[in-house]
Amino acid sequence: MPIHRSTFARPLVAIAVVAASCIAALAQQPPTPSRVRGTIEAVDGDMLAVKSRSGEDFKLHMASDMKLVGIVKISLSDIKVGSFVGATTVPGPDGSNNAVEVHVFPEDMRGTGEGSRPFDLRPNSTMTNATVAESVAGNDGHTLLVKYKDGEKKVVVSPDTPVVTYVPTEKSELKPGAKIIAFFKKLPDGSYEATRISVGLNGLTPPM
Repeated sequence: MPIHRSTFARPLVAIAVVAASCIAALAQQPPTPSRVRGTIEAVDGDMLAVKSRSGEDFKLHMASDMKLVGIVKISLSDIKVGSFVGATTVPGPDGSNNAVEVHVFPEDMRGTGEGSRPFDLRPNSTMTNATVAESVAGNDGHTLLVKYKDGEKKVVVSPDTPVVTYVPTEKSELKPGAKIIAFFKKLPDGSYEATRISVGLNGLTPPM
C-alpha cells in the first residue's frame, strides 16, 4: 500500500501554524515596563505609590539594596571638557542633534551606559552617554563634541536645555509630591520591586 507524504505533512503543517500563531500573539503583547517616570503619591514603609507622567498607577516595593540618587540642577557652564555626560537628543530640522536634556555624571559613575541608543523620552529621541571632547560656545548655547567607544556625536545644547547632575541623598526625600524616575523588575508574584530610583531634589522634575 503506497504511503502518501501528505499524510505526514499535515500534522507538521498544523504544528507550524500553531507555533506561528503563538509567536505572533507574544509579539503583540506590550512589553513589561521596567522604568516609570512620575510623582510619589504615598509612602507606606518600603512601598511607594507612584502616578506616572502618563497617568498610570504603580505600586513599587523598594528593594533592600536599592540604589538611590538625587538629581539637582546645574548650569551649562558646569559641563567641562572631560566630563562624562548623558544627553537626550532629537533631530533638528537641519539634521543637528538638539539636546532635550543633559546630565553630568559624577566621577564614580563614569562609564555608565557608555554609547548611543534609541531612547523613550520623546519620539525619535536618542540617549548618548559619552565623554565631552570639545565644547564650543556660541550665541545659542554650546556645541559639544562627545566621544564614546564606538563613535562620536555633536550635541547642540541651548541656554534653555535643562542640565542636571546626580548627588547623594536620603530615603527621606522619597515623599509625596517628589518627582522620580524608578527602575524596577517584575517579581514572580506579579508585584514590582524598585532597584534604582533617581529623585528630583528641591522640587525638581528629572528631565531625562
